[in-house]
Amino acid sequence: MKASIAIQVLPAAENENELIRIVDEVIAYIKSSGLHCHVGPFETTVEGEDYNQLMDIVKECQHVAIRAGAKSVSAYVRVVYKPEGELLTIDRKITKHAEA
Repeated sequence: MKASIAIQVLPAAENENELIRIVDEVIAYIKSSGLHCHVGPFETTVEGEDYNQLMDIVKECQHVAIRAGAKSVSAYVRVVYKPEGELLTIDRKITKHAEA
């Protein structure tokens, strides 16, 4: 892997159920990218070889939330980019903590 992003999308929603529905649509979009991802309670992490593809995913997450009905959306994004060599993968970071 050359790059990894962690994105937390916070749509403006009328209530918690609507918030969850919109976030679920964003997560479905991320999963549809076909890239390896991990959904956590606060953010979704995605990793891939193409930095630009990951940045496009970050951008599109905002559009997905708005199309799903959010009046506005905030996002918190963390990026790790390592053009040479390999970065620490999602699996390597969390496998030892997975429940049996």
